[in-house]
Amino acid sequence: MTTSQSVITILVVVLGTMLTRFLPFIIFPEGKTPPKFITYLGGVLPYAVIGLLVIYCLKGAVFTSYHGLPELIAIVCIIILHKWKKNMLLSLAGGTIIYMVLVQTIFC
Repeated sequence: MTTSQSVITILVVVLGTMLTRFLPFIIFPEGKTPPKFITYLGGVLPYAVIGLLVIYCLKGAVFTSYHGLPELIAIVCIIILHKWKKNMLLSLAGGTIIYMVLVQTIFC
């Protein structure tokens, strides 16, 4: 990639990032009530994205043998942590750490 191509690429990435960051604030200013559809999407999309991520993460897991056991243990730990502390960040970080420890030490 030449220097001019690198500069153009960086400028396009910066423009795209700024557009996606600022456009919602331009379209939906602070004093204006957003449309009901946008409010609805704001309520349901976080749960849909988490569900999609769970399915994506488990798509390659084989649950017919012990190979799916680290995933199941991590999922159970995430559920227990979330029910106990009601903190999503703690639940996800704890489940990730438990999964990585299991995969690197016990199920290697």
